[in-house]
Amino acid sequence: MKRRHFAALSAAALAAPAVFAQERTLKLVVGFAPGGSSDQLTRLVADRLRVSLGQNVIVENKPGAAGRIALADIKRAAPDGQTLVMAASGGLVVAPWLYTNLPYDALNDFTPVSRVASFDFAVTAGPAAPQGGIREVLAGFRAQPDKASFATSGAGTLGHFTGVMLAQTVGLPMVHVPYKGGAPAAQDLLAGTIPLMVDTASETLEHHKAGRVRILAVSGERRSRILPEVPTLKEAGINMTADGYFGLYGPAGIPAATVQRIDLAVAEALKMPEVQDKIYAMGLVPSHLGPAGLRALQLDQYKRWEQPIKSSGFKPD
Repeated sequence: MKRRHFAALSAAALAAPAVFAQERTLKLVVGFAPGGSSDQLTRLVADRLRVSLGQNVIVENKPGAAGRIALADIKRAAPDGQTLVMAASGGLVVAPWLYTNLPYDALNDFTPVSRVASFDFAVTAGPAAPQGGIREVLAGFRAQPDKASFATSGAGTLGHFTGVMLAQTVGLPMVHVPYKGGAPAAQDLLAGTIPLMVDTASETLEHHKAGRVRILAVSGERRSRILPEVPTLKEAGINMTADGYFGLYGPAGIPAATVQRIDLAVAEALKMPEVQDKIYAMGLVPSHLGPAGLRALQLDQYKRWEQPIKSSGFKPD
């Protein structure tokens, strides 16, 4: 009896971690409304983690303030690895240079877990822009500087400061025209109200394919898989790159073993061709980095955006 009783207890002890994992719920917070690329990406990752971690995973949307509300919320969560945020890099590398009363310390209040995807920006010309490639378009603006302007999906966004960096790099003052989202900016681009747009390629991709607008260049280190015919800015002779990323973060102090467990599951998911295809379809690039790599990338981009942001003179309302 004693031997059987001991065996039963041992079996229960071995099973306990699995049962515990199933009972716990991992919450992934996303700081944007349902339906957008950040929301789609978060739900895709949640589906894979649900399988690989063997536990319940839910997604909670906390939109507002370009993701800063969600980041502030995660800062206050328990550091047990059960509450994470899918953060867009703007809230971590741009916002600190813009807001003196930011409700979090971007470099110290969070635990980096995994980079999930990266993205760059497309410089798109509408019917009101000069003809030709990007160098010809910029030359046309030099001849008529009063027409040199570009639209973005909002003031203080990565697209905004990518446009600022482009103007600084080529030495051509361009007026920034912010919109409340990429869709209305693209509509005015199509209508000829604004000649140029700087935003993620997904905002103008279908219009480009239909021949209604022209994506002139992309801002990444390499050509986009979804736009292989479009050169990078560097290939066009403009010496700059600009990109962003989506990464999983938790509150500061999550145990290293917990971080490693989640990061490994993310890395395995991003190796799956079907997962990669879905991320590419969102206009993003599947691109894993572990905790140390993500921390280094965040610090690098934080330093990179200081100069264009400060020199722009932009102050949020």
